[in-house]
This record gives sequence, C-alpha cells and structure tokens, in this order.
Amino acid sequence: MLSDALLAKVAASPDEPGCYLWKDAEARVIYVGKAKHLRRRIASYVQRLEDHQPRTLRMLQEAVDLEWLVTDSEVEALLLENQLIKDLQPRFNVLLKDGKDFPVLAITREEFPRVFVTRQRDLPGTDYIGPFVSGFDLQRAYHFLQRAFRVRTCELDIRESDPVRRSFSPCLNWHIKRCSAPCTTRIGAAEYGEDIRALRAFVTGRGAKGPLMEALRARMKQAAGQLRFEDAARIRDQMQALERLKERGKLSDYREPSAPVIDIGAGVSALQKHLGLAGPARTIEGFDIAHLQGQYVVASLVQFVGGVPNKDGYRRFRVKGALESARNDDFASMREVVGRRYRRLRDEGKAFPDLVLIDGGIGQLNAALAALREEGVALPAIVGLAKREETVVLPDGRGLRLPRRDPGLRLLQYVRDEAHRFCRRYYHLLQRQALEPGDTEDP
Repeated sequence: MLSDALLAKVAASPDEPGCYLWKDAEARVIYVGKAKHLRRRIASYVQRLEDHQPRTLRMLQEAVDLEWLVTDSEVEALLLENQLIKDLQPRFNVLLKDGKDFPVLAITREEFPRVFVTRQRDLPGTDYIGPFVSGFDLQRAYHFLQRAFRVRTCELDIRESDPVRRSFSPCLNWHIKRCSAPCTTRIGAAEYGEDIRALRAFVTGRGAKGPLMEALRARMKQAAGQLRFEDAARIRDQMQALERLKERGKLSDYREPSAPVIDIGAGVSALQKHLGLAGPARTIEGFDIAHLQGQYVVASLVQFVGGVPNKDGYRRFRVKGALESARNDDFASMREVVGRRYRRLRDEGKAFPDLVLIDGGIGQLNAALAALREEGVALPAIVGLAKREETVVLPDGRGLRLPRRDPGLRLLQYVRDEAHRFCRRYYHLLQRQALEPGDTEDP
C-alpha cells in the first residue's frame, strides 16, 4: 500500500515524543497524530493492516509522504497536535474539527481568570482552546499547567480592589504550589495576567518554548531588580517546570486529582474536634491497597504535614504475603503493611503520626488494628474512610457521618484520594515493566 520510499521514511522515524503528519500527493496534510514514541506509533500503521479501521486504510491509500515534529515531552505533543489540527484542518481529523463533544481548555475573562477543562461551548466571558481528542490526556496536561503556572480553579469572585483580600486565607492549592492565591494580596492582577499570557503562549506555541523562556527570564530579572522576590521565585519555578518536561513529560506523570479547595487550618481543627484528638492532627498518614486478581499487589503510604502533602514521607510496598500465595486478601495485605510501617518506626525510635487513615471500612480498619496489637504499638488515632457513604469509621465500630462540605471530611478525602493515586501509579508501573504497551490511537 505504501511506497518503498515512504516505508523507508517510516523506518527512519525517531523514537521520541512528538507529532506526525501524513500527506497526500498534493503535499496536503491529511492527518495529524501524536505519540509518546513516534517510531513505535508510525510503524503501527504498516503492521497488521487487517486490524485497522476502514477510515485508517483510506487515509493510508492516499498517503504518499510523512513528516514528524519532535517535542521534548508527551505533554507538548498533545498541545502541538491540537494546534496543528486547528491550523491545517486535516481531512481525516474531521471528527475532531467538527465534533462538539470533545473537551476544551477554558480561560475566563475575569480580572483574575480561571482555567479549567470543560465540554461546554456557551459559557459567557470565556475563551476556549481546543478541542482535544482525549479528555483523559487533556486532564493530565491540565494538571501540569496548574503546577507550572499556578492558575486558580475556584469560583470565587476576585477583584483587586476588594479589601477582603488583605485578610483572606488561601486554600490548599496555594500551600502545595498549584495556585498563586489571587484571593489574597500575594499577587496582583497585572502579574497574574502575565502568568495567564505565559500559559496561553505555551499551550498555543506550536512546540516552540524558546521565545516563552526568554520572556519569562526577562520577567524574572525585572521582578528581582524591583525587589519583588516572591514574583521572581514564582517565575523561576515556571521556567524550571517547563525545562523539566524533557525528563518528566509523560502524560501519565500527571495522573492525579486536583487538590480540593479547602481551608487547611479549618480541616485540621475540624478533625481534632470530630475525633476528640488531644491536639491538632499535624501529621496524617494514609494507606491504600491495589491489585488485579491477586497479581501485582501493592500498597501505598502518603503523609500529610500541616494538611499539605509531604512527598518525602511517601512510601510504597510490595505485599509479601501476596507474593507467597496465589490468593488475594485485602485485609491481610492491609494488616501486613501497617505492621511493617509502625514496627519500623517503633524500632527506629521515630515519632508516630497524629492520625492514621485507612482506605476502607470496618474490615480494613480491624486488620490495621490487629497489626498494631501484634506489634504492641499504640497510635494517637486511627480511622477508616468507607468510600460508598464517605463514612468515617472509628476503632469501636461506630460510623461518623459528616456533612459533605465539612473541612475535616474533605481533608480526609484528599488524603485517601492521594493514597489511592500513589498506589495506582505504583501498580501501573509494575504492569508496564511486565508488558510495555504501544500507542493505540486511530486512524
């Protein structure tokens, strides 16, 4: 189907992330796609032709040439793909061009704009970038954008002239460096607007980071020269995030939920009150288990200090009991990893956390309590969080139902969700090590 010259070009494609462009006899681009491994993805077009969709086969019948554009990361490949499709209007990307159900990146025109992912197209005072092929991929790229440019996600009506900003407390996103807190006076409308413009430039820049990096460098020097050191540090962090994409630019690296918009102090105080703790829950550790029919049974431990994730305190476990038997037992797995964790802290003479959260109901919590009894460890507090009803399970078996908006419950949910994310990430890492999947997009 493809000429020998085109097959040779396929074989010469690089094994790097980027976008590929199929062209017809008149040198018109007829399809644009992205890949985290260009060679692997492009080669898939000439392999197992019987497995291709009719639309893909029609595209290959018209293709006589191929071009590729290498990017530093899969994140940039996704953004470049969107811009190329918008500019070139390839005929075989027609579903993306015309479809109204594909996700877009939305940027409001407020004094302090919000940035979010949506499928709506009729929101007032909103600009849209897209559409994008995959909602999952766009969400992951969005998590990177949030980290790099620290744009707000809340729905507060923020105005620079509002005196409330002088005494407002920023939410968790500011503490974990995913928002610059325009709800406070930590950043003004002019600097926040520059961050939004930098985000737009990155998303629509067709893969060229050079001009953006130069603009950011100039802004950083200007801020430092004016003794605006917090602004300079924020811009420096933006530059470092963009530079690190070459080492950490897989979309899967950003498979994580957005942090909930909560008042950290209120969450910590609420937990102390609800659980009758002797003091604030300054250090919280959360556990989760992941498995597939007894294979790759893993566990995660996440640690929050002062209501904020402490990545240095994260730990992951291979469940030894699952390796030694063919069956899977969530309760036994939880018992094993909780025992291992706090036996080690005890033996090393290290402090126990103020609160331990077990992902699950009374069964998982009882397994953890059994491990603590075996090791002779007495923790200040331990609870479970049953996902179906979001009930806090206490050691005596009682369930504590808190209002959905309760800051203490929302903090526990964030710890639980972060433990789940970290656990699934390790689980998928082991899967990838066992079997490296190829890219599977069409045409």
